[in-house]
This record gives sequence, C-alpha cells and structure tokens, in this order.
Amino acid sequence: MFACGQLRETGSWMDVFNPYTNERVDSTPRDGPAEVFEAIAATKPTRQLNPERRKAILCGASNELRSRADEFALLITKESGLCIKDSRKEVERAANNLLVAAEESVRIHGEALQVPAGQASKLAVTLREPVGLICAITPFNRPLNQVAVKLGPALAAGNNVILKPSAKTPLTAIALAQLIIRNGLPASMLSIVNGDPQEIGPPLVGSPDVDMIAFTGSIETGEAVARAAGAKKLLLELGGNDPLIVLDDADMRRAASLAADGAFANAGQSCRGIKRIIVLERIADELISRLAEETTAKRWGDPFDPATDVGPLIDAAAASTVKDRCDQAVRDGAQLVCGGGCEGALVEPTVLDRVPPNTELVARETFGPVAPVIRAFDDDEAVALANSTVYGLQAGIVTTSIDRFMRMANALRVGGVNLMDGPSFDSPYIPFGGVKRSGVGREGVRYAIHEMTNLKTITIPQTW
Repeated sequence: MFACGQLRETGSWMDVFNPYTNERVDSTPRDGPAEVFEAIAATKPTRQLNPERRKAILCGASNELRSRADEFALLITKESGLCIKDSRKEVERAANNLLVAAEESVRIHGEALQVPAGQASKLAVTLREPVGLICAITPFNRPLNQVAVKLGPALAAGNNVILKPSAKTPLTAIALAQLIIRNGLPASMLSIVNGDPQEIGPPLVGSPDVDMIAFTGSIETGEAVARAAGAKKLLLELGGNDPLIVLDDADMRRAASLAADGAFANAGQSCRGIKRIIVLERIADELISRLAEETTAKRWGDPFDPATDVGPLIDAAAASTVKDRCDQAVRDGAQLVCGGGCEGALVEPTVLDRVPPNTELVARETFGPVAPVIRAFDDDEAVALANSTVYGLQAGIVTTSIDRFMRMANALRVGGVNLMDGPSFDSPYIPFGGVKRSGVGREGVRYAIHEMTNLKTITIPQTW
C-alpha cells in the first residue's frame, strides 16, 4: 500500500473514523496477501547506509516532526481520539525518540576479547550487524510514538522495515513514513501494509524473507504472531496490568494525583498505565477520598477541546467492554465511588473501591479510564496481589522508606519499578519491557538496537 515512497491503490479501501464524532477522517488502500508479497519484495535489504547518513536522516526527521507538531497532533486526535493536549505530548515524545535513535546510530559497536586457545592465543572481535528485514506491528493507542519507537532503532541499526500499523490508526504512520523518506531515507528501506490482520498477518510474519518481528499488542495476538513467525528474532511488548502500590507512609496528595493521572491518561488506553491501585488498609479511606476529588475534577468529552482530560476510547465496542467489566466488578463485591457513565465511545472516569482481585476488571488488562482500588493488609500482601496476574510489565510504589521500596522492588515480578512515580514513567534512554506474559526483549532506543542487530564474532590469531 505504501512502497518505494508511493501510496498505491489496491482496488479496495478501508475507512478511518474519528472515535468521538464517528465521522470518516480518510480512507487508505486495503492490502491483501498479494500486496504483502509485493511489499516484501520491494523492501528486501540491498545496501547499508553508513552510520553518519542514518544519523542525519533521523535528526532531520526529528526536527521536521517538531516543526509540524500541530499538524501531527491534530491528525493523531482525529484518528485515535487522544485528547489534543496529549497528542502534542505524543509528538514531542516521538521526536525525542527519533533524536535519541540518531545519536545511538553512531554508537553501535562490539568489543575485542583476548581468548587463550592452547599455545596460540587469539583475539576475538564482536561486531553488531543489522538483522535485515524487520516487520514492525504497532497498536492504535499511540499511533505516532509507537511507530517511532519501532522505526527509530530499526533504521538506526541499518535495517529495512515493513510496518503494519493498526487498521484503526494508519494515517499518522503513513505521514511519519513520508516525513522520514523526505529527510533522505531511501524509499526502498520502508514500506507500509494496511488491512485485515487475519488476512495479511500470517503471510507477513511467516515470510522467510522477514528476519525479525517487533510487535506491540495483546498477549493473545502476540502469541499468535510468535507461532506464525517460527524461528525468527522476536521483540514482543504484550501489555500489562500495572499496579501503583501506596504504603502507609506515603504523601496522600501525591499518591492520589499519581493514581488519577496514571489511570486516566489516554483514556486508560496505555500498556503501562495504572490498572490497579493497591493500598494498605489503614490509609485506604483517605486515599479513596482524595482520589475521588481528583477524578471528579477530570473533564471528559470532546478530545479537540484543550481543556479535556479524558477523551473517547478507540470505539464504542471498547467502551462497552470496559463498562461491562466495571458492572461485573460491582456484582462481584466492588463499590462504585464515582463515575460509571458511558456514552458511545466515551467512558466517564471511574473509581471503584474494594475490588476483588479475581474479577475480570483487574485480573485482565482493561483499556479504559478506570481506577480500581484493591486493599492490602501489609507490604507482603501488596506484593502478592501485584504478582497475582499473568502480566509483569512495570509498577510504581509511593513510600518515603527506601528500605521498604527496595524490599518490594526486589520481590515484584515486573520489568521495571518506579519509586514515587507511577508505572507509566518512561525514557528513550532506559530499557523497557516485561516478564512473564508481558513480553520478550527490551525497548528503549539503545536496548532495542541490540535486539535489532545480530552479533558476529571474528577471531584472529595473535601470532602469525
């Protein structure tokens, strides 16, 4: 659909709708298996760009993205429903990811090792080489930054990429690809396919010409991708059920603010957003009271209004799922504190107290603006609750005791733990990824580059 720098008609079209207004934003060509094979053939690795050229391309793309921030932010909001003020942050994050990728593109190196080999010692040299052709599959919830997180490291490492964005949000991905090519990337190094995942996914990830899959999405889809990929390199970010743990020495005002911001950002549609608030029983009532105040102050509705805090979910079906899980949690014994409304794709910011740990709302990853509170007797029970799901992405702990924090951080089965912050903290300079069924491998630019390169070892006799 987008190959060799050109949009190509396929005879079939897919409409993109705004989740808030339900109006058609635009249409894109709909790809099938034939277009997938065409894209693979058009994107086969041929020659490598030198590191300085890669850096210049990514720097230029980052600068242009910043100069067109308003344009990209509006496009993000149109196709995803993300609040416009958050879309602007999304553009800044993506531009920063591209800039860090540019910086790291000239820092890819191996090491030299002296290896005794009997009487004649050898020098071993390791080199990092591009994997080749990477298939990058991105979700709807971060239509720009998730694409930048994949493309930046892949291109910095010298790989070619076939991108399959979410069929619900392909427009921003196409615009970013065009921008990167305009800044000097050879058009043959980047293609985009868009269509029914069930139709184009298997031939794409199963192709013997694709060397690696970099995927962000649900556990179920990620495992299906891994099965179809076979013996390929995999970088899988499969979501989370991230807890914010609030201890009894915490600053309650800060804890409530972190809880509300982390649960409701992007309408709760974030893999590292707060999905569970685990609080010690003796301070739970105070936290609930403050959290309710923070929640009712959130403005929900029109994502194009700069004053709106919580916009729509990606569609009405997603909103209905969140509402059903909240209602089931109440039937299972949870108490509705505030919120609970649902209008089309909009879900009112909602706080639930005394949520049973085994109800679907918190046992699975729920993508919606819900703050479920689970009460724990002590630190050990809080850790046990946090570890009780199949997920293990990130966690946040609010406490003034570094000793308690370190004990809990060591006991939590997650990929990252943040002190005095929510699980959503991120930076392109640090590794990001999960354990258990939350994924395989690590993102974060330098770490993703390591995933997206192959290590070659060369040995040289030290005596001739």
